[in-house]
Amino acid sequence: MIRLRLDLGYDGTDFSGWASQPGLRTVQGELTAALTTITRSPEPVVITCAGRTDAGVHARGQVAHVDLPDELYAALPGRSDRTPEAALAKRLRSLLPSDVTVRSVTIAPEGFDARFSALSRRYRYVICDNPAYLDPLRVRETVVHPRALGEVLMGEASGRLTGLHDFAAFCRRREGASTVRSLLQYDWTRVGPGILEATVVADAFCHSMVRSLVGAVVPVGEGREPVDFPAEVLTARVRDPRVKVMPPHGLVLEEVTYPPDSELAARAAEARAYRSL
Repeated sequence: MIRLRLDLGYDGTDFSGWASQPGLRTVQGELTAALTTITRSPEPVVITCAGRTDAGVHARGQVAHVDLPDELYAALPGRSDRTPEAALAKRLRSLLPSDVTVRSVTIAPEGFDARFSALSRRYRYVICDNPAYLDPLRVRETVVHPRALGEVLMGEASGRLTGLHDFAAFCRRREGASTVRSLLQYDWTRVGPGILEATVVADAFCHSMVRSLVGAVVPVGEGREPVDFPAEVLTARVRDPRVKVMPPHGLVLEEVTYPPDSELAARAAEARAYRSL
């Protein structure tokens, strides 16, 4: 078997998230169909991503891997003189819909796992708090908020959430799954009139965590809650009705980072272990 790494991006607006679901259009579904067609595999090609995005969430820096039998890999170039990886990338770009782009296909180094070998994921969340400044070319990735927000207060509140914590208060629980994560960076910047951007980086995220983290500091930016409100919610470890899960379309997976090749397998083994404080 040959493991291939795929670097890709997509506009999540018209997708029901990453993961394949019967009767629904998903990113994984489109990629699986395209890969199975190109390779002529007798079984659907299994594709694993670094981070499963929810319905409506976008990605510029998604990473995935697929495992192909040697004979299917060798047949990819056909009669062309391209490498199998270059041939696959070209054929994927021609077959996939316009809202999914495969930037590159490479042979994965030994020990690489798109999901478990990752060191961090970086997300961006965009809010427009003055509709007069809403960029019509970015409406599919910008959440319009009806009230002005104080980015300094939001930044102070978000900074108090970084570190290794149990983020149960900001996650949708799954039976048997840990909610302990290391939040490496969470800050806010006003990048222009009426436009705020959050940068959120963690070793991993649980379901709806980023959008809940954003929802926890928005009341602080409005002046409805004190700066220490999100930290109090974190400490309580239970969902708080005052924390709104923000809309998905403001969220973009920007980057996934990995350790040096020699450390990929060890990182994957570490990430698979159940985490606790």
